[in-house]
Amino acid sequence: MAAEEPSPARRLSWFYAAYFVVVGILLPFWPVWLQAQGLTAEQIAFVLAVGVIAKIVGNPVAAGIADRAGERRRPMLAFALIAVAAFALFAPVSGFFAIVLVTFLFFTAWPPVMALGESLTMLAVRARNLDYGRIRLWGSWTFIAAAVGTGAVLEGRSPEIVFFLALAAVGATAVVTALLPDVRPDTPAPQGRIPLLQVLSVPGFVLFLAAAAAVQGSHAVYYAFGTLHWRAAGYSDAVIGALWAEGVIAEILLFAAGERLIRRFGPARLLVAAGLAGVVRWTVTGLTDALPALVLMQALHAFTFGAAHLAAIHFITRTVPPGLSATAQGLYAAVVMGLALGLMMAASGPLYASFGGAAFLAMAVAAGCAALLAWPLARRDRT
Repeated sequence: MAAEEPSPARRLSWFYAAYFVVVGILLPFWPVWLQAQGLTAEQIAFVLAVGVIAKIVGNPVAAGIADRAGERRRPMLAFALIAVAAFALFAPVSGFFAIVLVTFLFFTAWPPVMALGESLTMLAVRARNLDYGRIRLWGSWTFIAAAVGTGAVLEGRSPEIVFFLALAAVGATAVVTALLPDVRPDTPAPQGRIPLLQVLSVPGFVLFLAAAAAVQGSHAVYYAFGTLHWRAAGYSDAVIGALWAEGVIAEILLFAAGERLIRRFGPARLLVAAGLAGVVRWTVTGLTDALPALVLMQALHAFTFGAAHLAAIHFITRTVPPGLSATAQGLYAAVVMGLALGLMMAASGPLYASFGGAAFLAMAVAAGCAALLAWPLARRDRT
């Protein structure tokens, strides 16, 4: 008797699990590898910003291919394989400019894998009544395992190990991508105007993009310098990995309750809550390095990232036609997780070099702007 094929929800969970192992390695510890290559704080910030801004190139291209083809899985696999080849190029290169070039190549191909994966997942959620939060939380679990595990493995060892762990994880993601269910939109993309313009004309979409960009961009100093700042404060890699993991545990709890939160509050009010949480989180993080305060503030990652991401995914699902979902998701990834976060990450280098931990206070201002931008959408939801 043939073995029963894994359910779509399980295969989608595997995808998130594999992808976020890579994120759990690179986000906390890639700056450590870059520092070991001799890069300065400003150069590290620039490299990370290039990686984020590269999404502006890759995501729209991938989204256009997917919506025109009416499918998601094959374009995802193609971009995943390109990403494996590109990341392997970090092995032979040296020097700032070579690292910048390879960074651009890799991050042009890698983020579209997730953008198309989110689109495919939400198509499956609609078609088969799946719970997005309970699928997505597996990525959060593996992020924790990767962050804690990499911190423990790195303790007392060469930063080169970060590269090899990440390369293996990128390859594993490509394998899992090939196993995804081939879910396609039940209606094609609307004909006529350019898909990008159709998405931008959706009521409230531009304001939503601006609010989401501000709250996700407020993580720039944390992503670029959180690990290096806490190392300088005297914390071990194991403690730092645990701090990153704690934030994601809080995120998991939010995702587990995601469907109830969306039904109760709606996407716009969750976005407001994310911005307000960011004001508190980044203000306190900028004023003290005391471990008890950091532990408390890391718990707010549930809102500053988790609630903001959940709000974004459901706002797109509720307001954008299924045939344009890849374009909408690609635009969100390009503008919010690409352009906005990249520009703020580039600015974080000079900020951190000049002000150290006080650079987090600028991130509190950005989070406050996010809450203000999302407020009109929240008021509209109540009417």
